[in-house]
Amino acid sequence: MILGSTGSIGTQSLEVIQELQEFGDYKVFALCANNNIDLIENQARRFKPEFCVLYAENQARDLEIKLKDTSVKVLSGIDGINFIAAHERADYIINALMGQIGLLPMLNALRAGKNIGLANKETLVAAGDIVMRTARENNASILPIDSEHCAIWQCIQGENLNEVEKLILTASGGPFYGKSREDLKRVTVADALKHPTWSMGKKISVDSATMMNKGLELIEARWLFNIAPDNINILIHRESIVHSLVQFIDKSVKAQMSLPNMKMCIQYAITFYNKNKREKCKAEELDLLRVKNLSFAEPDDKTFIFPELARFAIKESGTLPAVMNAANEAAVDLFLREKIKFSDIFDLVEQAVNRHKNIKKPDIDDIINCSEETINRIKRHFI
Repeated sequence: MILGSTGSIGTQSLEVIQELQEFGDYKVFALCANNNIDLIENQARRFKPEFCVLYAENQARDLEIKLKDTSVKVLSGIDGINFIAAHERADYIINALMGQIGLLPMLNALRAGKNIGLANKETLVAAGDIVMRTARENNASILPIDSEHCAIWQCIQGENLNEVEKLILTASGGPFYGKSREDLKRVTVADALKHPTWSMGKKISVDSATMMNKGLELIEARWLFNIAPDNINILIHRESIVHSLVQFIDKSVKAQMSLPNMKMCIQYAITFYNKNKREKCKAEELDLLRVKNLSFAEPDDKTFIFPELARFAIKESGTLPAVMNAANEAAVDLFLREKIKFSDIFDLVEQAVNRHKNIKKPDIDDIINCSEETINRIKRHFI
């Protein structure tokens, strides 16, 4: 099952499943998207799932008409997503939904004991403690698809986790590496979407440009690998070859390296769950003689404040990470709609974090309510 099948990760996941057919019987049980009718119709006809779900109810009715000549059942809204996420016939779920909308379906899937290939980092950012506890209580696994966390996961295979001293997340630095806050005031939407090494969706491309992506990954790593925030470092690595590193207590360091290719991460998460092994991949081979240089640098925390803001938020914990994430979702949406400047994203998120009255031990309703209030407060000033 793929939640978010029409996005960048979702479409690549379907390509991986197609390529894996020669190694086993991989069947797509359900597909879920927001409102891209044409693409999900094509996907449904190609992969023949039992269910298709569109979050937008009007578009779901149109999709049902388009697929009338097939046996595919069409559902809609968050109820439809929650239904398929917990369905007894769903074996493995790739959560590639964008933003905090992926939270409730993931919790429902975990309560049903489903194993999750996770590409929706916002879920762990907003409610990491609740999500990880739910996974443990229901003997469910969360397998990371993000390149940085997949790299760490590969590095710790066969290791004693008590011997891990430090995680090092690498960052390309995005399209504005070396720029000042003054420079960022002149950034356009087109500028922000031009990532130097990765091809991604619009929201995650902007997050990479602000380095919020690295802040979210820091929080995600804290929960996935049960490590203190202060033991997670970030380094700029422009070549995007070393995807992350693990330092052990004897000062040995393991790194996972490859050319930038999300399909490798997706495939690893699928085959590890299904067969506990690697399979051949059609990715291009890494030739270090052609790469020649691997460079590393400290990030500019004064210009790109989000990684350290995220470290502060997760150390405070409670509802603060969810508020930070929600403020970012709202601000990025406003920027993409050209309602605010790129540099305003930093100000709006920082203001939201600074004025939030933190709830230290929230339940899921507290997290959702704080997130919605934050989004509404920010958007009503600009729309």
